[in-house]
Amino acid sequence: MTQRRIVFLVYPGFQVLDLTGPHEVFGQAGGYAVEVVASGEGAVRASHGVEVVPTGTVQRCGGPLDTLVVVGGPGYREAADDAVLIGWLRHAAGRARRVASVCTGAFPLARAGLLDGRRAVTHWAYCEPLAREYPEVTVAPDHIFVRDGDVWTSAGVTAGMDMALAMVEEDHGSEVSRTIARRLVMFVQRPGGQAQFSTQLAAQRPTREPLRELQAWVADHLADDLTIRVLAERAGMSERNFTRVFRAETGRTPAAYVETVRVEAARALLETTDITVDAIARACGFGAAETLHRRFKHTLGVTPSQYRQHFSTVR
Repeated sequence: MTQRRIVFLVYPGFQVLDLTGPHEVFGQAGGYAVEVVASGEGAVRASHGVEVVPTGTVQRCGGPLDTLVVVGGPGYREAADDAVLIGWLRHAAGRARRVASVCTGAFPLARAGLLDGRRAVTHWAYCEPLAREYPEVTVAPDHIFVRDGDVWTSAGVTAGMDMALAMVEEDHGSEVSRTIARRLVMFVQRPGGQAQFSTQLAAQRPTREPLRELQAWVADHLADDLTIRVLAERAGMSERNFTRVFRAETGRTPAAYVETVRVEAARALLETTDITVDAIARACGFGAAETLHRRFKHTLGVTPSQYRQHFSTVR
């Protein structure tokens, strides 16, 4: 069987796990010839001092490719400003069946014009700069990886392994990808729509004590009426002032905050219990399973049942 040629592009200051994680997934799968290339000869130093000796240089990396992967890391700015490297990347992409990036590797791809008119993602901390610097790219910040045609992009570090598993599943089937996930002690491949981080991490911490107390109260009363009127009364404010202050201090509206906390609670119940989706919908304040289904599809890109299939710890 002809092996599929996978080429990883590294540069000074790359993040070593962005390379080794997906590299290991392809290596475990078999059927791939994996190469690592850089712009020059000799070892390339990663962001924390580990040195990697590439298989070769970009100048000598000719011929057709199956998959071209640009890794991320603190050196992504310099890589994106390297005209020779970007020129090679643009040319090599035309010889590849699919092109991908891990983490901030999306920036060199964007600089090469390979993300123009496409949906893409990068590490959550860099989604806003990517969208601002490359307005022709539609950034999807709540995804761990995005596939748009033959271009794949992934969020930070371990998300690159999820993306690689999805590629292996496309190439060799779900049983092979599940076997690799078990072997690497990973959850079965997370769907690309899985959010990058939790509501509590995403939301800014309020400075006002009444709002901090309200957030704790909301988490314990998800099945209750959590309209703005109720929340404002609980916080001792008028509805108008409460809405303004809450958004200023948390970065989101009260309604958006309540919904994302409810989704997060539903995620936890789907992962750790075997109670029905209907019961979870009621417990988390969605009322009906259909409403929970719609919110999951909108927020995470998967249904509650699909999420449970991937993440349940109940056996």
